[in-house]
Amino acid sequence: MDVTKGSAENTVLYNQKRKMSLTIKVNGIQYHMLVNPTEKVIDLLRERILLFGTKESCGVGRCGACTILLEGQTVNTCLLMAYQVNGKSMTTIEGVGGEVLDDVQEAFLKEGAFQCGYCTSGMIMAVKSLLETNLAPSEEEIKEALAGNICRCTGYGGIIRAVQSLASTE
Repeated sequence: MDVTKGSAENTVLYNQKRKMSLTIKVNGIQYHMLVNPTEKVIDLLRERILLFGTKESCGVGRCGACTILLEGQTVNTCLLMAYQVNGKSMTTIEGVGGEVLDDVQEAFLKEGAFQCGYCTSGMIMAVKSLLETNLAPSEEEIKEALAGNICRCTGYGGIIRAVQSLASTE
């Protein structure tokens, strides 16, 4: 079908052809939706599924505020496109804990590992991923695991103490 410039009818048809059927599991709930394949996952989470705990800050994968777990691995949702997550499972900060706070969330509270809270969800997701593979990380390993997450308020002392407090009780 030819698409002529300026024709609203043809533009709508063209845009509909570009949509893909997406199936994802977020925090254990299955979602089916029609999306543009290059729609960012951060937008799917915040605008379509209405999960606001994952934050967008830099938009270029440098700050870690948008970190989630995709199939158990940390990823920046501002860099991830819809077509890349089709058929996959992800966990956002809303999927951590629930009625009772997760151990990582408790440790962040106890150690004062946050101030404004903007980076906290991404930090917690990075720590969850670290502790899945390393129950007793050294300070250097903690710093390496958090290298993709930036906190502009607290510094990292409380965050490192929070992770160390978990490592010592595991």
